[in-house]
Parts: sequence; structure tokens; C-alpha cells
Amino acid sequence: MATNSQQSKQNTPALNPYRWIILMAVLTGAFLELLDTTSVNVALRQMAGNLGATSDEIGWVATGYILSNVIVLPLTAWLSSVFGRRGYLTASILLFTLASFFCGASTTLGQLIFWRIVQGAGGAALLSTAQAALREVFPADQQGMIQALYIVVIVLGPTVGPAFGGWITDNYSWPWIFWSKSPLGLIAAFLVWRFLSDSPHKQQTGGVDWAGIGLLTVGLGSLQYVLEEGQRYDWFDDVWIVRLTIAAVVSLIAFVVWELWPTNKQPVVNLRVLKHRALTAGCVLLFIGGAGIYAGSFLMPLFVQSVLGFSPTEAGLLFLPAGVVTIIGTILAGRLLNGANPLVKPPVLIAIGLIGFSLSQWLLGHLSPQSGRPDIEIGLMLRGVGMGFLFTPITVASLGSLKGAEIAQGAGLTNLFRQLGGSFGIAIINTYVTSHTAAHRADLVGFLSPGNTVMLDRLGAIAHRLVGQGMSVPAAQQGAWGIVERVVERQSATMAYDDAFLLLAAAFAFSLPALLLFRKGKSQAASAAPIDAGH
Repeated sequence: MATNSQQSKQNTPALNPYRWIILMAVLTGAFLELLDTTSVNVALRQMAGNLGATSDEIGWVATGYILSNVIVLPLTAWLSSVFGRRGYLTASILLFTLASFFCGASTTLGQLIFWRIVQGAGGAALLSTAQAALREVFPADQQGMIQALYIVVIVLGPTVGPAFGGWITDNYSWPWIFWSKSPLGLIAAFLVWRFLSDSPHKQQTGGVDWAGIGLLTVGLGSLQYVLEEGQRYDWFDDVWIVRLTIAAVVSLIAFVVWELWPTNKQPVVNLRVLKHRALTAGCVLLFIGGAGIYAGSFLMPLFVQSVLGFSPTEAGLLFLPAGVVTIIGTILAGRLLNGANPLVKPPVLIAIGLIGFSLSQWLLGHLSPQSGRPDIEIGLMLRGVGMGFLFTPITVASLGSLKGAEIAQGAGLTNLFRQLGGSFGIAIINTYVTSHTAAHRADLVGFLSPGNTVMLDRLGAIAHRLVGQGMSVPAAQQGAWGIVERVVERQSATMAYDDAFLLLAAAFAFSLPALLLFRKGKSQAASAAPIDAGH
């Protein structure tokens, strides 16, 4: 028995003694990437004024970043194999930091867009490669809490990003949004280079899969452009949107076929890793979750500012209580999943998260122009509970069954699906709100007819009040019609936003069957073993 115990200890890889320093370094990098994504959007108007750009042109500051980020995300596992995990992650943090500095120093729109594209390429590894590293560096009995901390950063960045960007823009100037990240980026790069080791399961790379890289670049690049710019150009009424949609569909189908082709021995993205049912389920749920989070975060600021009259600062602060609830829920989920025998299985927590998210969107789908801050905060905090119980167990369950080099591939795919879900969610929900606002307005205008005595009485009362304020009768009648028109616009917009929130509620409710893809029995969290031999 003693001999067997000694052999077991000898066969167990030693834990990296610097794993907590590595955790701090990679979480710092991930936080900077997510903070950058949301904080920059707040300053776009000031950037346009300083650089002499139109609203369409300045939008490429955000679009360029997302385009390059989405293209590089699925390549991170391959790049990590070619250059080594430590070297690639360090170089990515330095590239992100350097590009961020030059974004702030840009004096023309072209320079800013170029450096944002470079920054997006560097930022891809700050999420997927970092997540894969944490999966290998920490043992299985700590994965629940470690992945929970990772998700906390995923939530915290977008939560504080708008407030941070607004504060910097109001008190300093937009370049400081980029420059303020440089010191932390340099520290994170140094710590990763000093303490992180290369993965012992690094794949051997022979030839370069140029065909796969080309098809992926064209496919994802075209798809992301269509999703970002489709609404602006009336979707398929624009010839270039049609052409790029065809290019995206053809290229992505060809990419999948080529990557799975038997003679392709070195695919740039190992799609065969999706044979793991848990990873497939995780990608599906992360796509839906990403769509819900990004679409909801897109909708709510627009609603409270355009309908309820909130200021941008008030709109940003509205998310802070929900962010706190999300962090608490995420940490609680991590504790429930921690250890080789978690107290609750991941699918159970995922189900709670999906139901909580669906209920929150249902509540937000019944707001009115008279709704106040408490009405909205209740729905947002329930949304925070759903988010907290959703993403940590999805991450643990989807990556828990992967081994060795599969971990980096799985992490890249999960982050890609979350990002693509967000892009699809925003594109669909933006079009949905626009079309439903017009439809509801047409229905409401139908009631503004001479035969509607209630409307005529209300119109007369408004005109009478305006006359009492000193207006002439003709001016008061015209003013009364203007007030009624604004009420119609406000009500039609509210009804469209409510429809959109209810659509998100239905999407999360109907995604519950995806839980059947997770294997029953042994927890996915317990299936991973500590595989990093140390620095």
C-alpha cells in the first residue's frame, strides 16, 4: 500500500508554485481587454469631433476591433502551439498594450482604426489563451472557483467600462482611455513571461494550414461585417451586404469541410474537439447567453435614455447593482462547483441561470413610460442572478472533459461562440426594435381619427391648458397635436422594447433542452486533472 501511494504521488504532476501570480496576471489582461471594449464606445462621439469623422466613419473604431478579434479567436490555440503559450500570451499582452498606446496617440481616423485592428488581434489571446492556461495550471478541485473568478472579470469589465469611459471622457480626454491601461498591461506581460510555463501538451505543428486560415478570415470577417453594418445599410437591400453574406456562408461551409477533411493532418482549428457533447452544449449555450447579455446591455441604455429620459451617467449607474449581484452569484456558483465532488452538478446551476435570465427578461418586457428606477433594477438584478449561475457552470462543464491540447482549442471555440452570439444578438434585436417601433406606431396612429371622441376630448384639454399658459388658439391646437405625436412615439418605442425583452425571455426558455447534451453521472468538473508540471 505504501509503495502504491508513493508511486501515485510520483505520477501526479507538481502544481505550479506561482499559479496565484499567474492567475492575477491573466485576469488583469482579460479585464483590460473587456474594459477596453465597452469604455471606448462611450467616447466615440468625442473622437468623431476631434478627428473630423462622421458617425458612420467613427463606427469603424469599434467595428475594426471586433472584426480582428473574432478572426483571431479561433486561431489562438494554433498560435499558442506555434509560438508557445508563454511567448504567445506575453506577445499578445504587449501587442494589445502597444496598440492601445498608439490608439491614444493617433491624430487621424485612419491611424486610430489601424491600431484598433491591431489591438483586437492582440486582445483575442487575453481571453481564450488565458482561460486555457488557468485550466491547466490549477488542479481539478479548484477549477470551480478559478473559473468563477474568470467569469467575474468577464462580467466586471463590461459593467464598469461605460462608467470608466464616461468619467475619463468628461474629466480628461478620450486618449486617456487607452493610455491609462498601459502600466497594468506591462505588469501583466512581465508576470506572464516570468512565471507561466509552456503547456506540456503543446501540439506539434508541421505545415501551415493556409487554406484554413484564408477561409476562416474571409468567412468570419464577412459575417462580422454583415452583422455590424447590416442595419445601417438596410440589410439585403444593399448589394455589398448580399455579396458578403454569400461570401461568409460559402467560406465558412468550405472551412468546416476542409478542417474535417481526412487528408488535412494539421487543421488550424481542430473542430473534431466538438465530438465532446459537453463542449458542444457549452458552445450552444454560450452563443445564446452571449446574445442575451450583449443584446440586453444594448437595449436597456437606449430604452432608459430615449423613453425615460435618463442621462448617460444615470444609464451607466443603473447596471452597477446588477453587476454586484452577478459577481456574488458567480462566486457562489464557483463555491458550489468547487472540489472533486461538487455540491451541485453544473447542469442544475445552468438550468437555474437560464430560468432566472428568462424571468428577468419577462419582467423587463412589461415596462411602461411611467416605470421608475426600482422597476428596472429588480429585473436587472434578477438578470444578474441568472448570469452568475449561468456562465461559470457552462465553462466548467464544457471544458471539464477536455484533455491536453484540446483545452486550448475548446477555450478558443467557447469564447468565439460567446462573441458571435453577442454580434448576432445585437444585430437581430436592433432590427427587431426598429421594425416593431414602426409597426406599433402605425397601429397607434390609426386611433388618431376624427371619429375617436376620447382622443378629441384629450386633444381639446391639452389645447385648453396651453391657451391658459398664454398661447394663441391656433398655436395651442398645433402644440396639442405635437404633444400627442410625442406620446405616440414614446409609447410605440416602449412597446417595441418590451417585445424585444420578451423575445430574449423566450430564447432563454427554449434553450433549456440544450442541457440534455451534457453527460449525466460524473461531474465534468471532476474529470479534469492538474496537468501543468510547474514553471
